[in-house]
This record gives sequence, structure tokens and C-alpha cells, in this order.
Amino acid sequence: MDLHSEALAGLLAYSRTLSFDSLLIARHGRLVLDAYYAPYSANVPHAAVNSTTKSIVATLIAMLHADGVLDSLDHRVLDYFPDRDFADVDDNKKAITVQHLLNMTSGLVWDEGFAESRRSVAKLRGHQDWVRFILDQPMANRPGETFYYNSGNSHLLSALITQLTGRTAEDFARNRLFGPLGITNYSWPKDPLGQSYGGWGLSLKPRDMAKIGYLYLRHGRWGDQQLLPPQWIETISHANVNMHFPGDRDLRYANQFWALPEKHVFMTVGYHCQVIMVLPDLDIVAVTTGRDVCPLGKLADAISGAVRSDTAMPASSEAAAILARAIGEISKTLELSATPGAAETR
Repeated sequence: MDLHSEALAGLLAYSRTLSFDSLLIARHGRLVLDAYYAPYSANVPHAAVNSTTKSIVATLIAMLHADGVLDSLDHRVLDYFPDRDFADVDDNKKAITVQHLLNMTSGLVWDEGFAESRRSVAKLRGHQDWVRFILDQPMANRPGETFYYNSGNSHLLSALITQLTGRTAEDFARNRLFGPLGITNYSWPKDPLGQSYGGWGLSLKPRDMAKIGYLYLRHGRWGDQQLLPPQWIETISHANVNMHFPGDRDLRYANQFWALPEKHVFMTVGYHCQVIMVLPDLDIVAVTTGRDVCPLGKLADAISGAVRSDTAMPASSEAAAILARAIGEISKTLELSATPGAAETR
């Protein structure tokens, strides 16, 4: 193993302090750590991977663009709803493009917030027509001018998939993404009009999350199929939209993915650490699910810090025993401090 077993055991202990439900690490195409914190297990989809849903919806958009069904990421969004009469349509709203939605720079008024302050999401949930609610919002900024995290943007991307294909995002994913990757055990809720949630709500098994990460690690290739254009992933890995994130000034955004360009890391991020992390320089995919916030930069450093060699290391029975004990310890029944899988939108 080229990741030191004792270092992995330390990573498991660190992850427990972050209230993780699972931690998976794959390197060079091999699963080197596959650990679940009781009562979670490998065969049960995690109840909501939260905003990792956004990244998967964006992946479907990339496929449609590669197919030529979406002619350009700079296509104006309102063009796809020609028969809809939205409120406060001005030149700025007309100028919103698919790329603006992908980069969270649409300029639409939104109060994402968290907990009790999630006013826009709460209102959205109470509305019959989610697309109308989102596109009825006035403009706060010109498109492309300012980053603001907005789950409404992501739901519009899901709606665009339906406009372009006549199918829900879930139906399209089943054929073009989940099918080739062998992902069969999942759930994906729908809004009141039957549209797949775009901003949150998808439930996946951690090992299936790792498959998504591996697709990105391999530049969009899965077996003999090129499912994603490499340029899409290149854009994400060199994300340059400043998130102005108070917890980590180095975070950047692109195409519904988060990135730490200085660490050569990009990732999907769902509220309470539902993360698919890709470390291309180390040929690593890491997956976490959990019940609390986690420091993404420190997590990336902890994972990369477990690497001891580019090739397999000599076997160490002592280190292997330490790792086995650590995995056994976290799999014991524990008292959960929060309800697992509470749906959030980050």
C-alpha cells in the first residue's frame, strides 16, 4: 500500500472529530480505505448528499454540451422558456446564460443562508412552480459580476435538462451517467411539477460517489467511453471564480464545483461535508459523508499527508493492525448527536 496504514488510522481518528459517517480513499484505481462510522454501512445510500447534487446536475449539462444538444454554455437561459412570462424581465435578466448559472453569477436576488435564515429556499419549497419562483426574482447584480451561492441557479440547470431532452435530470442521468458507472441504488426527489431537484436532495452510496470522482480523475473517461469532455474538467481544476468564503480565502468555484487551486484539488461539496474530493497530482479520489461542517483545506492536507510513496510500500503487520483496529472501533454502535441526512442546500 502506498498510503501508510498508520497514517490512515490517524486520518480516521481525525475524521471522527468531524462527525463523519464514512470515509473512502482510492488511489491508482484501488480502494485503499473504505470505512463507515456506525450505524452507517457501505450498502445504504447516504440520506441526502446535499449540494453534491449540484455537481452531478452540472455533469449532465456538460454531457449535453458535448453532444451538441446544448449548443453553447453562453446560450441565454430565457431562450429556453419562450412561452413563460416571468416578472421583472429587464436587459440584465435577459443576459443570464447557462454559464452564469454554472458559476453562481446569475445576479438573481436570493437569500441562501442556512438554518432559520434560508428564506429563499423556504419560500421555494412552498411554491408550486419552482422555475417561476426563481426566475421571477429581480436582479441584484449584472450577470457575471458577483458570485453568490444560489440553489435556485442549480434547479434552473435541472429544468434546462428537461427543456433540452424532454426528460427529467434523473431520467437522463440513469441513461447517460449512472448507467455506465453502474450506479443503481439511489433516490432523487422531485419538485411539485415533477422536476428533479437541482440544488440538493440526491441520495447516493459513498462508493458510488467515488465512481463520480474517478470519472473526473480520469478526465471524463470510463472504460472505453469518453463520457465527459476533458476541457470541462480542466476548467474546474483551474477554477477562478472567487467565492469570498470566510472560512477559506483560497476557495474558488467553477461549473458547480469547488476548488483549492493552490493545493491542486477540486471537489463537490454538500452541506455537512458530503464531499467528493479529487487530488489529480496524487491520483486520489476521496469521499466523505457526515453530519457537521469540515475544514476543506485541512481535510485535503490530511489526505495528502497519508501518502508515503508513489509505489507500493513494504507490508507492515503492525501498521495494518493499527488500521484494522481503527476501522473496527468506528464501526461499533455509537450514539448519534444529530439526525443523519437532514436535507440542507449547501
